Amino acid sequence: MGNTSLSRRGLLAASAATATGLALSGCGSSDGGSGSGKTTVEWWNITTTEPAKKLWAERAREFEAAHPDVKIKIVTLENEAYKSKMTALTTSGKLPDIYHTWGGGVLKQQVDAGLVEDLTDKVSSWTKDFVPAALSAYEFEDRSYAVPFDIGMVGFWYNKALFKKAKIDSPPTTWSGYLDAVQALKDAGITPIALAGKEKWPGMYYWAYLSMRVAGLEAMQKAATEADFTGEGFVTAGQHLKDLVALEPFQKGFLGAAYSTPSGEAALMGNGKAAMELMGQWAPVVQGDAGKGIGEDLGFFSFPAVEGGKGALTEVFGGGGGHAVRKGAPDAAVEFLKFFAEKEFAEKLVKETGLIPVSKDARAALTDPNLTAVSDALNTATGFQLYLDQAYAPAVGQEINDSVAALIAGSKSPEQVTRSVTQVAKSEG
Repeated sequence: MGNTSLSRRGLLAASAATATGLALSGCGSSDGGSGSGKTTVEWWNITTTEPAKKLWAERAREFEAAHPDVKIKIVTLENEAYKSKMTALTTSGKLPDIYHTWGGGVLKQQVDAGLVEDLTDKVSSWTKDFVPAALSAYEFEDRSYAVPFDIGMVGFWYNKALFKKAKIDSPPTTWSGYLDAVQALKDAGITPIALAGKEKWPGMYYWAYLSMRVAGLEAMQKAATEADFTGEGFVTAGQHLKDLVALEPFQKGFLGAAYSTPSGEAALMGNGKAAMELMGQWAPVVQGDAGKGIGEDLGFFSFPAVEGGKGALTEVFGGGGGHAVRKGAPDAAVEFLKFFAEKEFAEKLVKETGLIPVSKDARAALTDPNLTAVSDALNTATGFQLYLDQAYAPAVGQEINDSVAALIAGSKSPEQVTRSVTQVAKSEG
């Protein structure tokens, strides 16, 4: 899919495409242009769905009420339109005062170009209680360049009733145990895994996690830096995925299946027709939207550890959203981010929009047991890997999606996957 975590969540609702016609002019402006003497802070975001869009606008008005000399100008764009316009703005060197970022490679490029404010000393006093995993995507060389407002992770969503039917007492914590669970489900006449093979990105999650578990997080970073994914750990990860595919764990016709359609991956889970899917924190909502939802039978567990691997069960794969500030933006921009992050509003976002809080102070607002499980895993995480299509150059992320899909389909070997990804990585360098 090559998209971001929030764009994946965007599958849940229609986007506000009318916003794409907004002009590029005025970015980085702080004079207001109205002759009122007010400081204008331009805030670009991708929050197109309700109730979040309304809540964000209300927060901006509340800030204006508390700061009569400041006007917050909101520009809201759908994901793909936003990315396109931000690419043009980055090239021109004129970024908005505050803008949405997923961190990773794109933010690093903007930082290297001298376009982004170093927020380390400006926000450390009020972000000290944030979940470390939420902060990591926006940190480079121990400096912070954005403030997160959302965090999530990929893990296994499973049907407790189907596990019980297959006599699986508890979710597996090792890869060999996971393969055993898959076989037990098959032996019980149950489809072990739902997979949207047509869309490629859901399959990529398996290779990404296996690479983390086998090669380790340092190897993931080193491979990106050196544009070389041919290391033994990455080949072994592909072999483990090949072993899983050999068990024929997916539903019939999975190579042509989409994610959120009535006959897709989420619907199979939501209608109790498959025992597991590897997906992000948005999974329960999509399961209930595409299918019926399985209620209390739904559970969550982290991707298992691989015996002999360098990675740990407590290292997670995911992403979220944050706000960066352009270099030279008005002081009011950082003040607004602090205002936006206040506990009362953070709790409101959790309760009304389902965001997983980035601040430990707001965790009490979580009531959904599955989202609480995700939050617990994030809070205890000992390492964090950003989505590969954000951590790496977009072309590299897309090649990983394509090559892993070919591996799952049986047309590429584990070695060929690593060579193809490396070839694209070197061409991007």
